[in-house]
Amino acid sequence: MSASVDPFLPLSLLDAVRAVDVPSEDFDTELVHELRNKRFGLSDTVLAQVRRYQEAVRRNQRPSVEEARALATLIGRRPDAEAVFREAGRILARHAYSRISPLTRGFMRNSPALLARPIALRHVRRVSLRYFAGRIRRVGSSILLEVREPVTLDTAPRQVGCTYYEAALRELMQLLVGGVGSVEHVRCAGRKEATCEWRAEWRPIGSR
Repeated sequence: MSASVDPFLPLSLLDAVRAVDVPSEDFDTELVHELRNKRFGLSDTVLAQVRRYQEAVRRNQRPSVEEARALATLIGRRPDAEAVFREAGRILARHAYSRISPLTRGFMRNSPALLARPIALRHVRRVSLRYFAGRIRRVGSSILLEVREPVTLDTAPRQVGCTYYEAALRELMQLLVGGVGSVEHVRCAGRKEATCEWRAEWRPIGSR
């Protein structure tokens, strides 16, 4: 049986393509039809795929890793690939955050760090496992996200695909605890290291 991914992962990639390709509000509406022929994110093909993945999310039908990687590779050929991957990571983080109960979200945002961080860490672990097949561990004042086989690995030059995970981790931490320090890609399988790893610094306790 082939490996699979959560259906929201490829959906987040397509939603990001559409978000990046949508013209600004003040754009001449007469040119929108012409743009649909030039911008991939506005095409009927992408819209059909978005609807397919939305249905997969509702039914919890998991697409294969190969399918998700093929989509990421297509994005990786774009000159604005990094912007798309980063937007996709933020979209996924916001989706995962929305699945947490409002009561829990409010408690984490309004409680002292001593109480909020253990709960936030538990949710980061769940999100990382579900969407990235990743592992979270805490090391001092930082948390480390480890993903052995990132879907976006080697899908764009200079490890640009890995920014998907960086952006998702940054956005998720920001939403959960109201602040995050630096997020660094400290290890990369694309550099022949054993795994990809990102380190995020908790916001200092005294700043809350």
